[in-house]
Amino acid sequence: MYAPRFFVSMTAVLLFFAGVTYWMTGSVYATVLQTVICAVILQVGYFIGVLYLVRRETIQRNNSGADPMQNQRLSDARNSDGIPADAAHQLEITDR
Repeated sequence: MYAPRFFVSMTAVLLFFAGVTYWMTGSVYATVLQTVICAVILQVGYFIGVLYLVRRETIQRNNSGADPMQNQRLSDARNSDGIPADAAHQLEITDR
């Protein structure tokens, strides 16, 4: 889950929810109260989703049967950008 995209999406949903709630009730107080409750429910759902993803990753790492260093190497390989680590010392740094 990409946090900035989540916050933009959540804001759009809450604005839409507030508009519909105001249209249905005509009350600013009810709209604000129900929108705050909706925001709390969305945040709780997001938190539970993140906990689920972390738990699932932990279970997969524990069940992989590899040693801890192998898990670290697998994690590093997933986050690799494809540039070999030894490429940096081959770069020539000069002043222009």
